[in-house]
Amino acid sequence: MTTTEPLTADTPIGDWVAHPEGGPLIRSLLAEAGVDETVLAPVRLLPLRQLVALSQGRLAQEVVDDLVTRANHGVTPSPGAGRAGWHERIVPGRFEGRTVVVTGAASGIGRATASRIAREGGRVVAVDVSASRLDEFAAGLGSPELVAVPADITDDSGVARILAAAGPRIDGLANVAGIVDDFSPAHEVSDELWRRVFAVNVDGTFRLIRAVVPAMLEAGSGAIVNVASEAALRGSAAGIAYTASKHAVVGITRSCAFMYGPHGIRVNAVAPGGVATGMALPARPSEFGQGRVGEFLGLIPPIATAEQLAASITFLLADDGVNVNGALLPSDGGWSVQ
Repeated sequence: MTTTEPLTADTPIGDWVAHPEGGPLIRSLLAEAGVDETVLAPVRLLPLRQLVALSQGRLAQEVVDDLVTRANHGVTPSPGAGRAGWHERIVPGRFEGRTVVVTGAASGIGRATASRIAREGGRVVAVDVSASRLDEFAAGLGSPELVAVPADITDDSGVARILAAAGPRIDGLANVAGIVDDFSPAHEVSDELWRRVFAVNVDGTFRLIRAVVPAMLEAGSGAIVNVASEAALRGSAAGIAYTASKHAVVGITRSCAFMYGPHGIRVNAVAPGGVATGMALPARPSEFGQGRVGEFLGLIPPIATAEQLAASITFLLADDGVNVNGALLPSDGGWSVQ
């Protein structure tokens, strides 16, 4: 960016670091925390304001506002000033008249997907195991077209509640809910971890597809998007449980796309790379596994926002993806081509 452009909360973090006024301010803030600017490399394409959410409360919005004012010599730039990075562009009416089930809707990619569909006119059945976070999301969105359903997708009764809330017509399903492993290789992984990861990532995905397909078959149309992972494309992104589970998601996607394509049902998958989400990370990762994948994870391109993944998912759910079926779309900033 040119030095004449004002720095704002929407200016990419990398531009802040490179700016003669903003760079020293950012480095000073990092120094107070005992780190340097290299920690910002994975988020350099995100807007500065994203640091508030990424810090999980350690960085207040007031600090970001103060940085913006100081970088502009005490003047607060007008809205829309300066260079901004990517921002979400809502398409009014894109999901009008449609009911879409979204799992993992209380946070991260699921929340961003449910929010976008609702704001684009769709009726959303928002599913999550966390009732409190789901209620907070629903209250904040304030959409009468969002139906919050606290449910466990690994449980038959949970799936039944989702179907009851959706009603007879289900136009779309976004299988977003998922959990990570602890990077354990085969000789270390426990039966408990293996079963837990597969229960959510594979069994939950399968159960929801099995539940919604009859309504789609009756209607002669429908769209399903499963969230796989970069770990579905390679063996160097996670432990064996998560890697195997996401490869299974791809198999489910391709089988269903083949089976139901002639009946007007499209089934695709999105493979995210690094994303700024609320997904819980392992408390005690395997030293063996993390030591092996660590250098490869260091090659991850700058991480994306949940809203950027929602853009990929809603493309496939909407009519824009009309001719796409059985695809595995890497939404990973180019990580898969490395």
